[in-house]
Amino acid sequence: MHPELHACEAALRAAQLAGDAAALEALLDDTLMFTGPDGAVYGKADDLDAHRRGWIVITRLEPSDERVERHGGLAIVSVRMEMAGTWRGEAFHGPFRYTRVWRRFANGWRIVAGHVSAVA
Repeated sequence: MHPELHACEAALRAAQLAGDAAALEALLDDTLMFTGPDGAVYGKADDLDAHRRGWIVITRLEPSDERVERHGGLAIVSVRMEMAGTWRGEAFHGPFRYTRVWRRFANGWRIVAGHVSAVA
């Protein structure tokens, strides 16, 4: 994986595990379009709000099978993630697959789009 993107992915996991909305705010672009496992489309404010309110609590994130494709100032990351946590008080755990689109800006890489789904 590209060293900068590897660091960004690691920072994202750390922020998610800590529920650190300030760190997430720096990693997510204002135009974020993210499709959740329920098929709903969420924006940056939705994601930050869920962390600030404690609706999403992630207790485990173990990546494997990371793949990256660079296209100029864009990078597409696909990663399998063993996850556990709660969503609005309901426990979840298991394997998930994330696809994220990172865009390079003057001040660094930010996520502009993504998708997550459970792996059967």
